[in-house]
Amino acid sequence: MSKQTCEIGIIGLGVMGRNLALNIAGHGFPVAVYNRTGEKTRAFIKKAVAGLLVHAGYTLKEFTGLLNKPRAVMLMLPAGAPVDTLIQELVPYLEQGDMVIDGGNSHPADTDRRDAALQGKGVFYLGVGISGGEHGARFGPSIMAGGLQKTYKRIQPIMEAIAARVDGEPCAACLGNGSAGHFVKMVHNGIEYGLMELIAETYDLMKRGLGLTADELQRLYARWNHTELEGYLLEITASIFTHSDEKTGNRLIDMIRDKSHQKGSGMWISQEAMNLGVPVPTIDSAISMRLLSDYKDEREAAGKLFAGPSPARIKNSDNTIEQLRNALYTGMIITYAQGFTLLQQASRIHTYAINCAEVARIWRGGCIIRTALLEKISAAYHSNPSLPNLLVDPHIAEDIKTRQGDLRSVVRISAEAGIPAPGLMASLSYFDGYRSTWLPANLIQAQRDYFGAHTYERVDAPGTFHSEWQKK
Repeated sequence: MSKQTCEIGIIGLGVMGRNLALNIAGHGFPVAVYNRTGEKTRAFIKKAVAGLLVHAGYTLKEFTGLLNKPRAVMLMLPAGAPVDTLIQELVPYLEQGDMVIDGGNSHPADTDRRDAALQGKGVFYLGVGISGGEHGARFGPSIMAGGLQKTYKRIQPIMEAIAARVDGEPCAACLGNGSAGHFVKMVHNGIEYGLMELIAETYDLMKRGLGLTADELQRLYARWNHTELEGYLLEITASIFTHSDEKTGNRLIDMIRDKSHQKGSGMWISQEAMNLGVPVPTIDSAISMRLLSDYKDEREAAGKLFAGPSPARIKNSDNTIEQLRNALYTGMIITYAQGFTLLQQASRIHTYAINCAEVARIWRGGCIIRTALLEKISAAYHSNPSLPNLLVDPHIAEDIKTRQGDLRSVVRISAEAGIPAPGLMASLSYFDGYRSTWLPANLIQAQRDYFGAHTYERVDAPGTFHSEWQKK
């Protein structure tokens, strides 16, 4: 094969990397692939679909020699040190004008650091978030790029060709400057945590609280997926309850241990939200519950120590099911509201220039958090790009008004039954806090001034004040 025949190269042949390579080649773009382990590269080439224009390099020199100039190299590697190590090894084979695209879940700060370092060498850098899992990578993901628009234009035809499509539009875009793409992907993942926790809480309330069977749960979630709740996570939730365990014959869901993990990237959004001063309590609670689930032995011991209310106290009725559905939808809206508020604040602080309507548009297809609700969210930001919070959009506000009572009822039911529902509770508290014209923060100001002379503000005069609280 002659050199310099491939339009893009993929480094890293894990699940996402190899499926993206097949997706790109399947759309007619010759692609070069490289993996540090040559055996994995050979196995991939052997299994690659016949006729696809996929070419292997077994050294970085051979790999880069396959690429048309200026080269475009896409890294599909685990976040952190592996990306830095590979870039260091790759740079000697790059020239001015070449491009490195990080398609992994990198932290935005790492993306900015790498961008600055490569700029000094004349190499362009793009941080690109990709969502859709194994199936999406192969057949159409949502692609969230960040960086210079003129840089993105070089790979735009490829990205738009391989992306999911909704209403004929590709779910791919350059969303802002610098690390905007990876920041958007981080927020996407945080919203994903929140939505999964909310769904899991409704499952718990219906399984332990109402005593519904797997078949009943399957039918219920499938029915909900044909309402305003329609989305990928509801779709797969319904499917999960149909699977049988080959080993025992039981439903597979009942054979899975109740321990959930998070890889570390989930915590990034909570940390960044704290840094930027944006509350995201639903997402925070989702991360906390994954951490708490890891304490399986302690939970079992505590369950023997503390006698709580019986879950059987929840009354099973059509009204209860409807309340759960409405509570889930309301919690979903509030979770998206927290995520988009964080995006707006990050855009201001980091000068990303993120278009929230465009974010919602490309999340409608391919990604894990795609849902019918994103149509309303996109419309809300089209109507008012500077919308301070999704909750005050007139159309979304109406959805909340008509359902907030059901969210309150479900929170009360869960508390009385002793079934944890922190995501739903946090969503309600966020909503009540956001709509409160007065909060008890005055007492907190007074306490801080009392013990630390941190000062406080007054309702009747501008400026800051300090009082001598302890009379001598």
